[in-house]
Amino acid sequence: MRAGLRCGTRRKGWVVAPVDRWRRHACRSHHTTARQERRSGRSWPGCWRARSPRPELTFPDLPRLELDQLLGQLIERAQEVIATQGRLRGLLRANQLIVSDLALPTVLRHIVEAARELVGARYVALGVISPAGGLAEFVHTGMPEGAVERIGHLPRGKGLLGALIEDPHPIRLRRITDDPRSAGFPPGHPPMSSFLGVPIRLREEIFGNLYLSESTRREFSAEDEDLTTALAATAAVAIENARLYDSAHTRGEWLQASAAITRQLLSPDTGESATYPLQLIAERSREIACADLVAVALPDASGNELCIEVSVGSGADDLSGRRVPLAGSLWGRVFTTGEPLRLSCPDDEAGLGSLMPEELDIGPVLVVPLLGSRGVQGVLSAGRLRGRTAFAAADLDMASSFASQAAVAIELAEARAEQQRAAVLDDRDRIAADLHDHVIQRLFAAGLSLHNVAMGLGRGPLADRVLATVEDLDATISQIRTTIFQLHDMPRANPAGVRVRLLDVVADATKALGFEPAVRFDGPVDALRTDITEDLVAVLREALTNVARHARAHTVAVEVTSGSDQLTLAVHDDGVGIRPTTRSGGLTNMRRRAERHSGTFDVGPREPRGTTLRWSIPDS
Repeated sequence: MRAGLRCGTRRKGWVVAPVDRWRRHACRSHHTTARQERRSGRSWPGCWRARSPRPELTFPDLPRLELDQLLGQLIERAQEVIATQGRLRGLLRANQLIVSDLALPTVLRHIVEAARELVGARYVALGVISPAGGLAEFVHTGMPEGAVERIGHLPRGKGLLGALIEDPHPIRLRRITDDPRSAGFPPGHPPMSSFLGVPIRLREEIFGNLYLSESTRREFSAEDEDLTTALAATAAVAIENARLYDSAHTRGEWLQASAAITRQLLSPDTGESATYPLQLIAERSREIACADLVAVALPDASGNELCIEVSVGSGADDLSGRRVPLAGSLWGRVFTTGEPLRLSCPDDEAGLGSLMPEELDIGPVLVVPLLGSRGVQGVLSAGRLRGRTAFAAADLDMASSFASQAAVAIELAEARAEQQRAAVLDDRDRIAADLHDHVIQRLFAAGLSLHNVAMGLGRGPLADRVLATVEDLDATISQIRTTIFQLHDMPRANPAGVRVRLLDVVADATKALGFEPAVRFDGPVDALRTDITEDLVAVLREALTNVARHARAHTVAVEVTSGSDQLTLAVHDDGVGIRPTTRSGGLTNMRRRAERHSGTFDVGPREPRGTTLRWSIPDS
């Protein structure tokens, strides 16, 4: 608009000038004069009105409304940018929290806590998918105290949780009940409305799912879904790193266990028990594999069955000593083929479930062979209770390697023990030879000389004393011969001779008696038939047991004589003698064993005190 200041014209406090150029000049002259008059204190009634109000800038109403709207939108967008920036910072903090630890349980806990804080949800859970289907683990946060106990069991992966497992794509709902796949909540479960589920993908494998419910903004937005998906991607990387770390740590523990077992088996202080190496293997396997029950089975003498020699953990007492047929059993298959097996449940394979204690609900199972240089020596089995995480493929490989190294360590220990046994046997053979060739011969020669002296003396007290000395020398020679047989037989790994079996019975009775009985053998005792040997061992065990229970003896002498087609077992004690009793089961059994071989059995007093038991049968 062309407008100027018009001299002498007033309109609402404004002085409007004409548009003409020449009048502008005049106006400027008037302006100059007016300024001069004001400076001099005089008033000028011309172009400017004295004390005129300050001019105000005004706009039309419509443009002002549009500007206000634009400013409001700008402020709103700025607030959204600030909020988005804050959520991105929250995502960075959540990522830092998730990758701050390498222990898998801690990582899972950090994931649910970070998701709850980032998205703003009241309840957050992470379900780990089981290889057999359903959920193997369920880590949750936000649940009120006591709610978990009221609910009882954890979710099994049904309803919306199962839908996310079957179709691993995000699910976002304003109300859970609006989805037909919803299966409802169990009694005691807190009410939930909004829902967001996002899968955690490890490359091509679905590790688990993130479940969020009850948004603090009443419902989850698309931005919440994007943030949760981004968090799930970081969680997948953290879980993979935690798995690798756990696998490396576990592998190191298996290697340390193998070295420790080898060192203990080859040390000179190794226990004397035959099951000591197996006990070490079972205990370390249960500790490293985090198993609830571990058992080791070895083949029996027939080669048709496996006998569980050692078991540790829950229900171990009920499992020890059981026998497993090789045919038709899982353990038999592993022993026969030498191939390890991994099962999510023992019910998947016939034969194994019947071996486990009935009160234990065994779930995941590992069965590996004890593979040494001489082939499969046995089978090791590790089991976890149902509901626990299944064994991974890496667990099977590491357990198989550990079992094989342990089997080699057992072979080395047995070879070293056999070498030591051979050295001891050689040493005892030398001692026995010296006793036989030198001591016995000299005693025998001395006895003959004394016998000749007694014959020269004729009858009389002096000759009787010499003959008594000859009898003592003869008894000494018999005792030395018994000692020589003991030196030969005791070092054997699997003694089967009659002498050794009888000596084992005497050794077992020593603790009950409180002293060691004297044993003397005369004649070729080791040439007996198997049925006679079994009865002879049983009679000696029963006789020594009776002495320990009733005789209150201080000395016991056992004599086994084989010669002149007669085998005789005599047991002498210096106890209180035989007392009348209505129970004679043990004596009756010994008499029946003698009569079975057409022999005799009698028990009578011994002079000056004690009892003599004599069991005699034909040796033919």
